[in-house]
Amino acid sequence: MTPTSHPDDPVIETDELRRTYSGGFTAVDGVSFSVGRGELFALLGTNGAGKTSTVEVLEGLARPDGGGVRVLGHNPYTERAAVRPRIGVMLQEGGFPSDLTVAETVRMCAGCTSGARPTDEALGLVGLTGRARVRVKQLSGGERRRLDLALALLGRPEVLFLDEPTTGLDAEGRRDTWELVRALRDEGTSVLLTTHYLEEAEALADRLAIMHQGRIVTSGTPAEVTEARPATIRFVLPHGVLPERLPLSLRAGAEGRRVEIRTRRLQEDLHELLRWARESDVQLAELDARSASLEDAFLDIAARGAETADTR
Repeated sequence: MTPTSHPDDPVIETDELRRTYSGGFTAVDGVSFSVGRGELFALLGTNGAGKTSTVEVLEGLARPDGGGVRVLGHNPYTERAAVRPRIGVMLQEGGFPSDLTVAETVRMCAGCTSGARPTDEALGLVGLTGRARVRVKQLSGGERRRLDLALALLGRPEVLFLDEPTTGLDAEGRRDTWELVRALRDEGTSVLLTTHYLEEAEALADRLAIMHQGRIVTSGTPAEVTEARPATIRFVLPHGVLPERLPLSLRAGAEGRRVEIRTRRLQEDLHELLRWARESDVQLAELDARSASLEDAFLDIAARGAETADTR
């Protein structure tokens, strides 16, 4: 495990957090990380990795079975009254009275929120001003997610928990939500994000951690996580040109005429490949060279986890 760095002013801290369910299943097995003020931290993981179980403890919805948890300097479960007014929570699925209008829903929740934003302001943040008089049951799935976010932002939270915030949104809605989340972070809000959209984590996160089977297996900035993985060069050889003709220094894998080179020396190996192609008068079709992505890192972790499960 690569330990996460510790921000100078952490607002979320977990230290060897454990959570066990009835029957002895350990969903969270010694997880440690911290989130600084004004930082966006993404918690990623394969299905069943323990993300939701971790976040529920941080939100004060469940008691940890071991280790320590602090949110804004308090235990979020035993000191919930001190924490709850200062955080915003967007769950994977919100439950709204279907016959209320969007504006009525916001006003109802505002009545239970200290220092709530005005209804128009909350709806304006998420692009729902024009839907204020529409009944909740008439909203699309994406619009309901926007309403979820509006309610999470009602109390001007210092810490914002976003659980799959852009599920169901179209591309434009997703980008608008990204811009809003960035703006909140820039204003000093600390954000803990869980998402299945790896592009989202790569675009938004200052730091991230990837969980698997209840543990953090890698963490750091998106660049640090991806730099640990090799880059890839892919191309198709012409008919009659065998992969064996490639320079021996290029460690290539081939399936028919399709060739893949995985390398930690992308620029040098690409230069050597192109020089060989020019000197050999070989045309490389569908040439694609790219550094490792967060998706590559995630899939690598998932594949290693599957191999471990198969050998049990």
